[in-house]
Amino acid sequence: MMGRNGYRNRVELLQGTLDMLILRTLQWGPAHGYGIVQALRTQSGEALQVETGSLYPALHRLERQGWVKSKWKQSEANQRARYYSITAAGKKQLAEDLSRWEQMVAVMGGILKATPAE
Repeated sequence: MMGRNGYRNRVELLQGTLDMLILRTLQWGPAHGYGIVQALRTQSGEALQVETGSLYPALHRLERQGWVKSKWKQSEANQRARYYSITAAGKKQLAEDLSRWEQMVAVMGGILKATPAE
């Protein structure tokens, strides 16, 4: 169990951000849940650690939206695993999410770099 200091360098996700990150990860190719978690961890330089209690509800939500689809396959470890892939609708949603994200980053950056008016 991590103490308070162990959480200092962890990234907390804004609501809805996990969905966008999952879709982005699946753009690189189909993956099972553990593969998605590993990709997010690796691509974030170990700063982002998504728990299964957050991942699977998000994957199920994305599947209900029609943005991902899943099928059972054999994993690299020769075990049965559910593999997720992004759909055309998911790619469209990801493009919209990325556009909104970039706008939000620009707005936040402007506010955080601003100096008070005199």
